[in-house]
Amino acid sequence: MLNYDPLACLPSSEELPDSDDTPVDNELQDLIPGLLKAILAMAWPERMDWFFGIDMGIYYDPDLPPIVPDGFLSLGVERFYDENLRPSYVLWEEKKLPILALEVVSQTYRGEYSTKKAEYARLGFLYYVVYNPFRRRKPRLEVYKLVNNTYELHDGNPVWLPEIGLGIGMERGTYLGIPREWLYWYDRQWQRLLTPQEQAQQAERRAQLLAERLRSLGIDPDSLT
Repeated sequence: MLNYDPLACLPSSEELPDSDDTPVDNELQDLIPGLLKAILAMAWPERMDWFFGIDMGIYYDPDLPPIVPDGFLSLGVERFYDENLRPSYVLWEEKKLPILALEVVSQTYRGEYSTKKAEYARLGFLYYVVYNPFRRRKPRLEVYKLVNNTYELHDGNPVWLPEIGLGIGMERGTYLGIPREWLYWYDRQWQRLLTPQEQAQQAERRAQLLAERLRSLGIDPDSLT
């Protein structure tokens, strides 16, 4: 008797296009997801069960084009397969739907509050996060949670995401030398998680304080290296 595997008939991630070839029209669409990913890499250095994609196609049907969020987080999957990394995110290979999708609104509206929102809800993404830096009268950050197949808006900044174990919110800061409002992750005490640059600066300050303490004790810190 032959064993039939229907998944073997579907195209693999290596055979599918890795983007929709649509250029971003706002640099923030890359920088904001990039910062969130960099912070996670510092916060979860030992964890290998998560993946954060940026401008990457998510294939959910072999006969349809992928959906391409500005960023998305998936839990319970391999962080990477090999040194070539993922060309795309294919649901029939990963067997895990991303838990969060992020869209950064540009000056060219792309259906973030209508068609994309409806598509993420239909697919079952638990959280949908929209950041619109151009808003003045309405909230710039909106965090939706899927409840009974419908997205419900959660108030607050930051907003706690219990299934992820982190909060997400916005505040002013500096990233890559750019002072502005950014999106960050937060712990349960609402403390903002540091960026890689901030962690490096913090480590440098601690090293300087230790060196000053050693000198006050008559010890040359350079002699200890």
